[in-house]
Amino acid sequence: MRYLIIILLCLLIESCEKDISITLDPSQSRLVVDATIENGRPPIVFLSKSLDYFSKIDPAVLSSSFVRNAKVRIMDGATEVLLREDSIKNSTGTKIYFYTTSGQSLSFLGKLKSSYSMVIEAEGKVYNATTTIPETTRKIDSLWWEKVPLAKDSNRVKVVIRATDKPGLGDYIRFFTKVGQQPFLPGFNSVFDDQVIDGKQYTIPVDKGFDKNTQFSDSTSYFKRGDTVMIKVCNIDKQTYDFWRTSEFNFQSVGNPFSSPIRILSNINNDALGYFGGYGCQYRTIIIPR
Repeated sequence: MRYLIIILLCLLIESCEKDISITLDPSQSRLVVDATIENGRPPIVFLSKSLDYFSKIDPAVLSSSFVRNAKVRIMDGATEVLLREDSIKNSTGTKIYFYTTSGQSLSFLGKLKSSYSMVIEAEGKVYNATTTIPETTRKIDSLWWEKVPLAKDSNRVKVVIRATDKPGLGDYIRFFTKVGQQPFLPGFNSVFDDQVIDGKQYTIPVDKGFDKNTQFSDSTSYFKRGDTVMIKVCNIDKQTYDFWRTSEFNFQSVGNPFSSPIRILSNINNDALGYFGGYGCQYRTIIIPR
């Protein structure tokens, strides 16, 4: 009798199955902003249009997504500069368009403990954002490398940093690493606050920067013998921290059916995506012998 009930239940469940086809409406295109200003460097702003979730990205789609002929202004309270559109080709030959002070006087460079406003006029809309370049509150005391314990590859090493945090809560950092002539890349988890290490000296391994267009694995977080590694540690404000904290959490939870939905916190108004971030950066280099 028990087996008969089980069979009947299975038949009932199977009979309730139905193929469901869902057609998603195209999402509304929104402005995407990637704007930064760093101490000692000019501002740089990338503008593009958002794409549908299932869009296929190829060089033609990427090229057409950039927002051209926009008016981008940056102000520091005393000076206002109008950025100019410029471009550079990537490894595939696709032109990447951006806005900066290229070709103008280099007098407008980011300064520590300074605030900045940005106004973007693009495709009939106006967008605003503000940011601050904080002072550098993390003192890098020393930097060294160590072998990775139990690693099968003897060439694999980790870089360790000892730093001191300035007393007083509210310090936020983001870090990047660069190997040789490669570009600076952020770590898999690249932003941190000082709730645990406020006013303390601490020692922590620095993960190798991660290109989010590639597949992550344990080996990608380590360096190799013979690498020349440059570490970039940047103080950031709370808004920049919140953007990257929520963005990285969202990236790491993609494909996880048990993760909670998360809204990426932007500091650009008028329903734009992205952020305008100030970076107070310091650099250190270590050469790992072969």
